[in-house]
Amino acid sequence: MDKTIPAHRQYILDNLFESFSIVSDGNYVFLCDMYYDYSRWSEAAVTNFGLPSPYMFQAGTIWEEHIHPDDRAAYHKSIEAIFSGKESGHDMQYRALNTNGQYDVCTCRGILMRDKEGNPEYFGGAIRNHGQQSHIDSMTGFPNQYGFFEDLNSNIRAGKPVNIAMVGISAFREINELYGYLFGNSVLQKFGRTIFDYAGNRGCVYRMDGTRFCVMSHTETIEEMSEKYNALRDFCRDRFKVDGSDLILDLNAGFFSLDNFSLDARTVYTCLSFAYSESKMRRQGDPVRFFEELSRGDRGQVEMLHLIRESIPRNYRGFCLFYQPVVDAMSEKVIGAEALIRWNSPAYGTVMPDNFISFLERDSMFPELGRWILTTAIEASKEIRKTIPDFHISVNLSYTQLQKPDFADMVLDVLRVTSYPSEYLTLEVTERCRLLDMDLLENIFIRLKTAGIKFALDDFGTGFSSIGVLKKLPFDIIKIDRSFVQKIEHDDTERKLMHEFTNLASTFNAEVCVEGVETAGMRDILQYYPVSTFQGYLYSKPMDIEHFMDYIKEQQ
Repeated sequence: MDKTIPAHRQYILDNLFESFSIVSDGNYVFLCDMYYDYSRWSEAAVTNFGLPSPYMFQAGTIWEEHIHPDDRAAYHKSIEAIFSGKESGHDMQYRALNTNGQYDVCTCRGILMRDKEGNPEYFGGAIRNHGQQSHIDSMTGFPNQYGFFEDLNSNIRAGKPVNIAMVGISAFREINELYGYLFGNSVLQKFGRTIFDYAGNRGCVYRMDGTRFCVMSHTETIEEMSEKYNALRDFCRDRFKVDGSDLILDLNAGFFSLDNFSLDARTVYTCLSFAYSESKMRRQGDPVRFFEELSRGDRGQVEMLHLIRESIPRNYRGFCLFYQPVVDAMSEKVIGAEALIRWNSPAYGTVMPDNFISFLERDSMFPELGRWILTTAIEASKEIRKTIPDFHISVNLSYTQLQKPDFADMVLDVLRVTSYPSEYLTLEVTERCRLLDMDLLENIFIRLKTAGIKFALDDFGTGFSSIGVLKKLPFDIIKIDRSFVQKIEHDDTERKLMHEFTNLASTFNAEVCVEGVETAGMRDILQYYPVSTFQGYLYSKPMDIEHFMDYIKEQQ
């Protein structure tokens, strides 16, 4: 299909869309030029459901991906009937996935407009989102996240620079557990009011999810907002009282300056969430500005991240997986591989995951990418198993994926859809999983291990709590980080550490995989230890699937 639409058709589309919008009454408006399958959708729908753009080719197919799997068949049948001219519109209800990872119940009413020959020409209508809340948070009285995104989009469309702060409370769960949820609500109400007092008349306050609030200001600089945050932080540590109780609140804050209007609202929010997470995880609550956390620290990096994020709803364009062999420690035969993600574009070349995964982890679309990675790796493994029947595939997980209540269901569903034997799948997590609820993690581990899936603790020894995680979670494999074996050929300390690590693994009935095996000398020494598998450049660097298939055929 020609991916262009003539200017006069674009003009008609925009005018019809504006006419529909006048009588939309808070609904999402959509209008499709059926000659070119080119549509325009309401900005609010784009924001709430993470659609790629208000203007889309083949919007029906894109929207179908957001509809609940159980509702898609009915939707698809209706759209086919409309585009073929058999039906003159539809009035149906379905569930659609929003950017928070939840399904909203929607009612869609559309009408078909025909040309003078009676052929389908335009299809337009409105979608009422029954899951959409009011723009006001009922507990605090401040605008909620829907109000935030509405105002943020207005600034982007108007090209109006704005500075944004995200501020929240750490360890709020402890307050709820100690004092109860009603008291916790009182804390949030007072905290929001305190933020409002510190913002004064130079910023708008919004209640976001959980304990987080945002402040948008057109008049204050990031430095001025940071100074106010530091004053707020001191106040919450020293003088915060609720119902006669003295509390010490530890805060976190991330900041973002919007002056690049090619970005969409979800990208801005993800940048802001990234800075907030850095403040919480790495800076003990010190204010963090997004630019300061970038490897390049420039506008081009933000634009690159924006493009990477946009690639997810566009059929994962540019994403690919590389595979690094895992070999048996004694026979040195390939028995598996670790799948590693990359992103490619003509402008930026090959971008390594260290430059975008930590950013995408904060994005609501990351679970979609996680499912794509798992599915793609499994499909590749199915091909490899035709040559190596006992081949295992290892897939890295982000700790944010484990937070999703449907994570285990997603993994089991992928195995079902792909007909892949679960005992040949290993999921790798890092000790950062300690940040999650351990009861939740134990339930996930038990459920998936019962199905036959293995779990590996990646980068063992690089964190502060690896042993604690091992005590709580039943890992099958411990992966020793390359930093502990780089000098093992001439460093007695590293040899002693390897002895301790392998003994520790034995204590927990776990196998050992050593990463970063780069020389024959390293291999010869490591073979004296009870190590099951090796991974490293001695055997191969990560390769795309075509080169990996050639590699294993040469090894046979």
